[in-house]
Amino acid sequence: MPYVNIKITNEGATKEQKHQLVSGVTNLLVTVLGKNPATTVVVIDEVETDNWGIGGELVSDRRKKGM
Repeated sequence: MPYVNIKITNEGATKEQKHQLVSGVTNLLVTVLGKNPATTVVVIDEVETDNWGIGGELVSDRRKKGM
């Protein structure tokens, strides 16, 4: 039973986009590894930008700088 955890910032991914991620990852596991889609689990975690850091900076601060 494959388990995939996708982490994204909570900056407005739509329900349709999340559906596309779940469907796409499931299909990839079926195609590449021959996994059963009925037992493939995909979880999307949305993380506050104040709780995500890149290069020693919070994403929220990077966004304010236009990065």
